[in-house]
This record gives sequence, structure tokens and C-alpha cells, in this order.
Amino acid sequence: MQVRHTYERTFAAGETIFEEGDVGDVLFIIQSGEVELSRRTLGGRRTVANLGCGEFFGEMSVVVGERRTARASAVGDTRLLELDGETLESMCIERPEIAIRIISRLTARLIDSERRLAALGVDDLLRPIVRALLKRADTRASNDEGVRFPGNLRDLAREAGLSMLEAHHALHQLLDQRTLRLVDDCLIAKDVDSLTAQLDSEL
Repeated sequence: MQVRHTYERTFAAGETIFEEGDVGDVLFIIQSGEVELSRRTLGGRRTVANLGCGEFFGEMSVVVGERRTARASAVGDTRLLELDGETLESMCIERPEIAIRIISRLTARLIDSERRLAALGVDDLLRPIVRALLKRADTRASNDEGVRFPGNLRDLAREAGLSMLEAHHALHQLLDQRTLRLVDDCLIAKDVDSLTAQLDSEL
């Protein structure tokens, strides 16, 4: 197999590999060292994973064209193998076991996310998503229809410090309670107070 678009990179302890929100077209495989993935939240930065030798990260930007959903930082001196999308595709075609390995890792991460979601109480999800929504409230657009909350699921999840799966679950809770409505792909609440009431239990 001929691999043309891959090369090794080294990072010192604490050095940022990529930043949350960056556009990315490569993924990384950890050759040695450790990488921390973290996300911004309303309460500060939260670590979402620590990855070691043999693990990969940054694949969502390559596979589906998503912006980076977390900051990646080297915990200690770290050596990485960088692959672009074309090379990854060629590797998967020529060596199907690589594709199977990637699918297995992604499936394991999804299962882990679902388990963490099941372990969280409703309030653990609602409070951060409500805070993120309140920060986005477009009061200038308030009218008889209600208050609009611009943005998309990815932005809300990032600001709330939740995964997209967790944010999706929390929004569905609010929609089921009729605290929010979805009109023309825009989230709308009757008023800000109806959302603020979701935080009463922690006051």
C-alpha cells in the first residue's frame, strides 16, 4: 500500500494540536504520548476524553466535514501521525481491516455516549442547555409569537458543554414539556420566564 499524504508531527506538553471550531481536513493517530480533548462550557473548559497510544481523533472533520468539536492538546511530549481524507479512504479500500477498526472505535464511542446520557439526570442536561439558550435569546424579536433563539444544535451543544446527543435529548425534553416550540427550524419560547423556571430547583 502506498501512503502519500501522511506525516509525523510532534507536540510538547500543553501545546494545542487544534482548537474547537477550527476547520479540519486531517485526522491524527497517537504514536506516543497522550492527548486531552476538551470543550468550552458556560462554567469553563471541560475535559471530555484522554486518549493514548494507538487511538485516533479528529475523524469527524475528515469523514463528514464537521468543524472541530473540541480542543485537542498534548498532555506530555506527544508524537502523532497525520492523515488526510484521501489517504484514509485509500487505506480503507486497500486494507478493509482499517475501516473495520475505525467503525468499531466510533461505535464504542457512541455506546459510551449513550451510557453517559443514561446515567445523567434530566436536570444535568436541562440546566446547561437552558443557560445556553438564555444567552442566545433574541429579545428584539419578541412578539406575540414568543422569544426566538437563533443558532443550531452544534452551537448550543458546544456552548452548553454537552455532546450533540446530550443536547438533542435536552431539547426534546423542553419540546415535550412545551417549554419550547420549533417553528421553521427556529426554537421559540413563550417568554424568557418559562425557560428561567427550569433553573428554579437549583436556586
